[in-house]
Amino acid sequence: MTEAAELPSAPDVAREVFGDRFDDAVRYAELLAEAGVQRGLIGPREVPRLWERHLLNCAVLSEVVPEGVTVCDVGSGAGLPGIPLALVREDLKITLLEPLLRRTNFLTEVVELLGLDHVTVARGRAEEVMGSMPPVHVVTARAVAPLDRLATWGIPLLRPYGEMLALKGDTAEEELKSAATALSKLGAVGTSILQVGEGVVDPLSTVVRVEVGESPGGVRFAAKRAKAARTGRTRRRR
Repeated sequence: MTEAAELPSAPDVAREVFGDRFDDAVRYAELLAEAGVQRGLIGPREVPRLWERHLLNCAVLSEVVPEGVTVCDVGSGAGLPGIPLALVREDLKITLLEPLLRRTNFLTEVVELLGLDHVTVARGRAEEVMGSMPPVHVVTARAVAPLDRLATWGIPLLRPYGEMLALKGDTAEEELKSAATALSKLGAVGTSILQVGEGVVDPLSTVVRVEVGESPGGVRFAAKRAKAARTGRTRRRR
């Protein structure tokens, strides 16, 4: 196993971003640098840039998340962006959705250790939980899949008029153009590319916002969602 590099001290701006939760953010960074590397959740080469590239890069997503909404972090992995978002936004109800057991175990440990009472960990794939998990206002994702594929997983989890916020890099504009047809079929009514994190991260974090209308996922997923809901009601009656 490659030995992880030493975790650098938190930058001064992290105190401003995380506020009263700064100590918890430090503990989370330590967990990522230790257990996260040991369990293969992040690469050892990421440790020196955990603050700038990961924690702060994800925390600034809060700038574009509405107040008091429900959020599902799809493919949460080691908790990025869901946990940094939870640390700065206690007004949100966040579900960390992740299919792999070793990752959900880690996420559960982090949530309990940091006392994130407004965060729930759920194991499963997005296409599997549709119908069993209440639709959310916002879906978040980072480094999960190209936008067209991510949209097929994330958009059907939204409530009508909800939005998907995907942290992307230099490929954001290209991915958005390539995914235009797929997004339209999935019920998207608006898209935009946002830059967040002014004065916190350099370069700024790039967010692709996809807004949906009254039928998230389009006609095909509306039928699938209705079928899943009927199945759920039948199971509850049993």
